[in-house]
Amino acid sequence: MSLPAISAAASSKSGIPRGLILLLATTSGLAVANLYYNQPLLADIGRSFGVSSNAVGYVSMFTQIGYALGMLLFVPLGDIRERRTLISVLLVAVALSLVGFAASQSLPWMYIASFAVGITTVVPQIIVPFSAQLALPEERGKVIGTVMSGLLFGILLARTVSGVIGDLWGWRAMYWIAAVLMLLLSFMLYRLLPETKPETSASYTDLLKSMGVLVRKYSTLREASLIGACMFGAFSVFWTSLAFFLEGPPYGYSSAIAGLFGLIGVAGAAGAPVIGRLADRIAPKRIIGLLILLTLISYGLFGLSGLSIWALIAGVIVLDLGVQGTQVSNQARIYALEPAARSRINTVFMVSSFAGGAAGSTLGSYAWEHWGWSGVCWTGGSLAAAALTIWGIYRVRIEK
Repeated sequence: MSLPAISAAASSKSGIPRGLILLLATTSGLAVANLYYNQPLLADIGRSFGVSSNAVGYVSMFTQIGYALGMLLFVPLGDIRERRTLISVLLVAVALSLVGFAASQSLPWMYIASFAVGITTVVPQIIVPFSAQLALPEERGKVIGTVMSGLLFGILLARTVSGVIGDLWGWRAMYWIAAVLMLLLSFMLYRLLPETKPETSASYTDLLKSMGVLVRKYSTLREASLIGACMFGAFSVFWTSLAFFLEGPPYGYSSAIAGLFGLIGVAGAAGAPVIGRLADRIAPKRIIGLLILLTLISYGLFGLSGLSIWALIAGVIVLDLGVQGTQVSNQARIYALEPAARSRINTVFMVSSFAGGAAGSTLGSYAWEHWGWSGVCWTGGSLAAAALTIWGIYRVRIEK
């Protein structure tokens, strides 16, 4: 028996059923996880193809580049296309890309598949405004918070899940499982989500052009985007290199243990909602400087991790708190700029952040290949220092 779809009109009157909210949150988490499965598996993938850590590090880079480009090209379509169909089609495309990754027989083919996974894994960025559209005004914040929680847990737990599965059944198994999950979610969401009408009649070209106008118009958006790029770059430097560091001396850990560090990151990211509440009471621009400084401190702790595993654990917690807290605070600032353009403003910010993440993945693998763990720490710390410099320059300009 087929499941009845909820009409958009009925949803707007009665709100979203709790089960559907949880399904959207779960979809966001499982979809965004596709971007991070590779990180604890890079050492295993490199051994499969007999390539260096620098060469296999490009797998993460191409995934991040694809995601940044996908947000730029596909997320604006949510304003001018029917979202239920768009989400379902993209999930099928993600599944095919994951199959391509799982079946890769050479590193160049894996690069192409990684890029395809990234460019099609933009469903969470479409689901968030979609859930806001469906929710009643008085429950909108709660609904968005639930969906974003699913997104955050997907980011953090992806490494843990892929590390364990990769250790048990090999890295390819993770991608076959993920492909099946994406197909199941595509079917479920198409049957359960309401059909919606586009929110604007603007052309696709006009939507893309308007993002450039927003960048020129708002210095806060430019600052937040530059800081976001540096911070996510610093974040990616660490996570791209971690598996290589942990498998060597003095630790000798497997991919499963490397993935378990994602669980440690939950402790740091759990502080992000607290940062969000502080941003409602205190000017976010003041909090951001402190959070960037925390990220810089985390790399100091990573530099000591060869002496103590506890320094590495503490660094992971501080890193995730600094990066996630900075993102929440920056989003609080930019969403207040122009409410009618929040989706496009978010696109600018997230594209910048993941472009920085792609650069960080490349720099992290290069630093590990040429200078080892100390090079990784200096590279990530330099990106955090660049973010702090940008923050300081904008503060001086504002004061003048």
